[in-house]
Amino acid sequence: MPEIKNYTLNFGPQHPAAHGVLRLILEMDGEVIQRADPHIGLLHRATEKLAESKPYNQSIGYMDRLDYVSMMCNEHGYVLAIEKLLDIEVPERAQYIRVMFDEITRILNHLLWIGAHGLDVGAMTIFLYAFREREDLMDCYEAVSGARLHATYYRPGGVARDLPDSMPKYKESKWHGKAAVNRLNENREASLLDFLDDFTNRFPGLVDEYETLLTDNRIWKQRTVDIGIVSPERALQLGFTGPMLRGSGIEWDLRKKQPYEVYDRMDFDIPIGTNGDSYDRYLVRVEELRQSNRIIKQCINWLRENPGPVLLEDNKITPPSRETMKADMESLIHHFKLFTEGYSLPAGEAYGAVEHPKGEFGAYLISDGANKPYRLKIRAPGFAHLASMDEMTRGHMLSDVVAIIGTQDIVFGEVDR
Repeated sequence: MPEIKNYTLNFGPQHPAAHGVLRLILEMDGEVIQRADPHIGLLHRATEKLAESKPYNQSIGYMDRLDYVSMMCNEHGYVLAIEKLLDIEVPERAQYIRVMFDEITRILNHLLWIGAHGLDVGAMTIFLYAFREREDLMDCYEAVSGARLHATYYRPGGVARDLPDSMPKYKESKWHGKAAVNRLNENREASLLDFLDDFTNRFPGLVDEYETLLTDNRIWKQRTVDIGIVSPERALQLGFTGPMLRGSGIEWDLRKKQPYEVYDRMDFDIPIGTNGDSYDRYLVRVEELRQSNRIIKQCINWLRENPGPVLLEDNKITPPSRETMKADMESLIHHFKLFTEGYSLPAGEAYGAVEHPKGEFGAYLISDGANKPYRLKIRAPGFAHLASMDEMTRGHMLSDVVAIIGTQDIVFGEVDR
């Protein structure tokens, strides 16, 4: 037999299963990985540095672009840090709207994850199934913010606007005739809350469909069971959060342990794994889809019965309504001042953290009393997870690298920042 030498393999940076611009340098012994060295920084956009040169509100849109599948959750962490420094109380209705959209975002994230992870290890159908539901929730993003992806909807002091009374509708085209369009628009005739209510009733059955495709599928299990096992102790040492930590059996969730907004009033469970492998992390995220659905339902019921303001009525921080602004000189000045120089935060520091779909997302803000941050440091969940790549892949086969990247649910915008 000829001697088999170790050789080095470049995985990425434009690999179809790398979920972004990840470059892994793999030291291989035949098909087995001896060492994995992740190279990052290929998507670096200096978000933290850019924030130092802009008034606070102008950086909200940058948060959307960090993890570009969990847009509103990123905004939430940043906005919480600002609110801590300003020491303001957000209107109750705005808190419920935020919780509802955080959970919509969690479902959006997990749907993209299950589709892409499935596709990576060879399951085609799940991708098409998951994107069918993403479409509905993307329409909710669009209805409320005007954008399907980068919403910029959360504001210090609440949310940009109240929930709309109508939903975007399908129009007749060369692909859809009148009958088809009427069928597609059936659940879009009323308000956003009615549309979401219809969605939450359908969704558990659709999650069952995903599970039919994957949970007992022997190929799926062969590719995920006992792959990338992380013990509970090691998961803590590596700084894991979110489904990566809960998959290893540690019941840690900021929504329960350090509740923010109105999560302490919500009734939901925290799923945890037993084995700490890729299959457990899959099961944890699938159960999170169901739990998020429960939370959204509770928010819908409350929001229906409790109208009220969704933005702080303090024109030093939040803009006056356009109606007032066009009729009242003082409001016009407030508007002008807010959109040109913004507002100043008292000197100090604050850390706002949320249970983002991928783990703990935090924004650490230092203010020197000016109208822009002195420093902004973002704690991205994916960064800590990627750091464990070497440890998780060692001794596995080349094809398992793809399954492990999938199970980490990595998005490079937040890793590189």
